[in-house]
Amino acid sequence: MKKFSLIVLISTVLLKTGYAQKRDTVIVELAKTSKVIFTIQDKKDLEILKHYDFQKLFQDVIANLEKRDSATIKKDSVQTPVAKKTESEDDDKFWHKHEGNDDDDDDNDDDGGNWNHKHWRRTSQSFNFDLGMNNYLSKGKFPDSKNEAYAVKPWGSWYFAANSIQRSRLGKNFFMEWGVGMSWYNFKFQNSNTIIQKDDTGVNFIPDPRGYDYLKSKLTATYINASLIPIIDFGDRNKKHRVWDGDGDSFRIGLGPYVGYRIASHSKLLYKENGHREKDKDRDSFYLNNVRYGARLQLGIRSTDFFFNYDMNELFTSGKGPNLNAFSFGVIF
Repeated sequence: MKKFSLIVLISTVLLKTGYAQKRDTVIVELAKTSKVIFTIQDKKDLEILKHYDFQKLFQDVIANLEKRDSATIKKDSVQTPVAKKTESEDDDKFWHKHEGNDDDDDDNDDDGGNWNHKHWRRTSQSFNFDLGMNNYLSKGKFPDSKNEAYAVKPWGSWYFAANSIQRSRLGKNFFMEWGVGMSWYNFKFQNSNTIIQKDDTGVNFIPDPRGYDYLKSKLTATYINASLIPIIDFGDRNKKHRVWDGDGDSFRIGLGPYVGYRIASHSKLLYKENGHREKDKDRDSFYLNNVRYGARLQLGIRSTDFFFNYDMNELFTSGKGPNLNAFSFGVIF
């Protein structure tokens, strides 16, 4: 009994000193080669330990040691604490099986050198927006260099896209971004009186002969898209950086394909007639290609990501419109 009284005394001292320890691990030396280690993750457990039957615990330990059995006590061989519980405490468990390192939080993606196999095939999802400008090239040159009627204004020709992106880790710094979304081309013509005429031979861009006070003329095309972009991220982050995060410190680069399918298109002419704003809107295909495909470049510096899209196929059906390859660039939010 003296032996067990000493154990109970040591346990009581341990519980009292546990409040004063900054760390959650306390080691008690019992003999020259024996010691007891207490690891407490939540100090609320100390209230449960005050009522714990340590004498029964050490009886089981010593009995197994005397029998030269394994020194590990199974969870089922230890009685639960004898303490008054509230209904909210009935579901609490005092014994927890733990494997590995508690400091390795699977939700922490900025673990740097602690990267291990558990990060493989991890996927995070984000909803991103592309905001920028669009234009097109005709045989590598801008149409305004020849004063073409379909030349567009850089400012006001907005590109917008909304995408649902999955980011899958394939290696320590290698990711695959894949997803679907919707995008809008807005080509605002330099000449505000430009209208698009369509006939059996194709489309023609001509000035409106009515002579109104013209404000804006543009062509809009809407697509649903899918993309697959391999990313090298030197910051080793599984989650995508955001402009508003403010804590990114890495460089990212990715290049991959995308494909889109046109679901709508229209032209719009805005003008004033007798002091009143009027709008002519024509919903038509205008011989636009139903499919667009190309390459997308993404660059990330700190917490800001940029994109550049280039359509490898022409905007209009061959022989039905000018030979134009559209492109867009801007910021990813």
